[in-house]
Amino acid sequence: MRTEELRIEAKVEALPKAIEFATGTLTDACSMRERLHIELVTEEIFVNIASYAYDAPGGFVLIRRSGGEGPEGLTLTFIDEGAPYDPLQRPDPDLTLSAEDRPIGGLGVFLVKKIVTEAHYEYKDGKNILTIRKVIGGA
Repeated sequence: MRTEELRIEAKVEALPKAIEFATGTLTDACSMRERLHIELVTEEIFVNIASYAYDAPGGFVLIRRSGGEGPEGLTLTFIDEGAPYDPLQRPDPDLTLSAEDRPIGGLGVFLVKKIVTEAHYEYKDGKNILTIRKVIGGA
């Protein structure tokens, strides 16, 4: 399985480049829904890193991509050297509460966990490493 990497600044302005890279191996065989799921997951993870991982002046994000359509799925790994943080440990929001009564935050990570096939976090060698896998096509 071929692996490619993109290293970009952890700035919200770089989001279009991150999304373009994340979806780069998807073909016309990928449904619009699956493509939108990959875009949403990439946006949520990347913007969280850009917004919260680093103190000024910021840092970088390494995005590693492998796979694509088929049973092995698309695997995206987001690596940053920001403050240690496991977003997968964040409690899921209480969706029985109205939007006004729910605390701000957490809905995006909740959506990521619901959309992807697998998600794994580790902090290793001073780096946050968040890996997601999404089966594309027929799942």
